[in-house]
Parts: sequence; C-alpha cells; structure tokens
Amino acid sequence: MAKKPLEERIEGAKSFLKENLNTVRAGRANPALLDKITVDYYGSPTPLKALANVSVPDPRTLMVSPFDPKSIADIERAINEANIGINPANDGKVIRLAIPQLTEERRKELAKVVKGYGEEAKVAVRNLRRDVNEELKKAEKAGEMTEDDLKDELEETQKKVEKAIKEIEEILADKEKELMEV
Repeated sequence: MAKKPLEERIEGAKSFLKENLNTVRAGRANPALLDKITVDYYGSPTPLKALANVSVPDPRTLMVSPFDPKSIADIERAINEANIGINPANDGKVIRLAIPQLTEERRKELAKVVKGYGEEAKVAVRNLRRDVNEELKKAEKAGEMTEDDLKDELEETQKKVEKAIKEIEEILADKEKELMEV
C-alpha cells in the first residue's frame, strides 16, 4: 500500500542527514563545507557553487576559483559571514581556505552537533512510521484491508524503520570516527 513512499521518504531523510554531516568540518578539506554558502552577487543570493570552482589542492586546503574575477570580494565576504571557522586568504585570483587542525575540545563539540543531526534524522524516520501506521489503520477501518493484513503491514513498516535507524547510526558512527581522527 504505502511501501514505496515510505522507503523513498526514509531515503530522503538519510540523504538530508548526509548533506548536513558534509557541512561539519572534520579537519580535512572537503568542498561540501562550502555547499550552503550563498553569495550576494549583483543583488541576488547565489550559491557559491554557481560562482566558483572549489578544489582541494592538498588535504588541509580548499581553493575557491571564481569564474568572474570581479566577484572575489563578494565570495570572500560570504565565506566570512558563513561563520565556518576558517579565514579566507585572497590573492586577487583565488581564495585559499586553510583548514586548521581541530582541537580535542572542538572535536567533542562537533561530535555533539553530529549526534544532534542524527537525532533529527531518527525523529523524522519515526514520524514517517507514525504517518504510515495512521494511513494503514484508516484503510483497515474503511474496510480496504483485513486485520491480519494490517498487522502484517505494521510489522513490515516497523522492520523498515528499524533498518533505517540502524543505517543512520552507522552513518553517524562513521562521521564521529572521522571527527576523532587526528
């Protein structure tokens, strides 16, 4: 009945979690750190990706190469305003972002942020379960399915939710491991 939408919505919750985790700086240069930055370009907010190429010349450096050299000051301002904890160095042609080594304290703070994102994803998946269960119960009341079918569908939904939560926990464990690497 509602099998396909549930799986699609669970995948959506997991991919949203992964996007959020990519924005958490783990001491290594990752272009995804800059994904959510928008630049005020000629009066309109524009994603950084649309204005510049972001590359990783070495494990601790991000290099932002604007397509339009006149936009370099706007890009630098947007990076500073994004408050990602990295100071941009502008040489007139490209912006270099040196990723500093994380302190133990900062690693622990970021681990808490990661756990928070994980909890949000788990809550989203549980809310999906609740919605699907309500739909199934309404269908049973309307006579569209038998009580046995309802029980089977509820069990199937529960299995999918448990699997999704386990996958979310694995994603979180990987990110925390990455954070704690020195």
